[in-house]
Amino acid sequence: MTTTEVPDVLAPARLGPVRLRNRVIKAATYEGLGHRSLVTRDLVDFHVAYARGGVGMTTVAYCAVSRDGRTDRHQIHWTDEALPGLRALTEAVHAEGAAVAAQIGHAGPVAGARANRAPALAPSAFFHTTAFTRAREASPDDIRRITEAHAEAARRAAATGFDAVEVHLGHNYLASSFLSPRINRRTDRYGGSLENRARFAREIMRAIHDAVGGRIAVLAKMNMDDGVPGGFWLDEAIAVARWLEEDGTVDALEMTAGSSLLNPMYLFKGDAPLHEFAAVMPQPARLGVKAVGGRFLRSYPYRDAYLLEDARQIRAAVKLPMILLGGITTKPVMDRAMREGFGFVAMARALLREPDLVNRLREDAATPSLCIHCNKCMPTNFTGTRCVLVDRTTTRGATWGSPEGYVG
Repeated sequence: MTTTEVPDVLAPARLGPVRLRNRVIKAATYEGLGHRSLVTRDLVDFHVAYARGGVGMTTVAYCAVSRDGRTDRHQIHWTDEALPGLRALTEAVHAEGAAVAAQIGHAGPVAGARANRAPALAPSAFFHTTAFTRAREASPDDIRRITEAHAEAARRAAATGFDAVEVHLGHNYLASSFLSPRINRRTDRYGGSLENRARFAREIMRAIHDAVGGRIAVLAKMNMDDGVPGGFWLDEAIAVARWLEEDGTVDALEMTAGSSLLNPMYLFKGDAPLHEFAAVMPQPARLGVKAVGGRFLRSYPYRDAYLLEDARQIRAAVKLPMILLGGITTKPVMDRAMREGFGFVAMARALLREPDLVNRLREDAATPSLCIHCNKCMPTNFTGTRCVLVDRTTTRGATWGSPEGYVG
């Protein structure tokens, strides 16, 4: 790519069938602002803040495709009752000039079995040593049911005004756990070889494409590296990315890393807020964090664009548009992503700190990010995701974490 061909990250761009006002996407960060699996005014305000702050698209996370796929009892899933609130959310974001995506998926072994009153699912039976929970092996009927649930979630996302769905194939949620040779010990057509382990993810993407392909954008968020010995790794991710491209089922790839099940800090880099996590977690997970949290929540050095080195290897292997995630904080980092051939960038923690950062970067490209990567925002998803360094009662004009009632 020559210099003259490098796109302007703040200029309009197409993502599949959708036109965005710029190439900056608010990455999915679980908001913790649903109530009884319905949209609240707080959740709407949360995403309106980023739309008003200048992003091209904001991502609602995480909308489970079924009740047993939730990580939290208040998490939204695609019931009839949830649809009016989701419609109100998309309309409010559109009124500010931004597009909006819904992150969809099934949490699998990461699901909250007690809250869901349903067993967690995994490709093979699994015991979570920190949360003290078990996941049972997903049956062929479970696989069929959950595949169709993804398609139905995408249909409902399109019907309620979402411009895109981001399909969660990462972090050892269900589809990602099937990809992992460490977690997937099956001997049927969904286990063993990489082709078999990737079958479930590819079937999900085909079902979604058949349901909504061409009407809204379909994105896949997939691990490059689970961050654990014996897990899914970059060489396998390259092969799966090529298969998804050959299948013609996705409009763009967003590469991620880490395991919410086994090594969550591997994605985020920076400090691990052990005390803050323990303080907000219910028992027995609180006891588990105190006992073995140092092994589960490890600290990793932070640097800007920390996933770029691996993601560029995926970039070299496929022609699909790609979204660069991980340490996107400043305009020079965004420009570097464009020069490297990425079509979009996704920001999370920097926008939690400053929802209007994109507008300010447009005014002054030298604007620094105020995010210090302390990661103390992470435990707040139990009470309303936020930057703990910001006065949340004034910054966004919303009462975060205290639902005022349902929208719709």
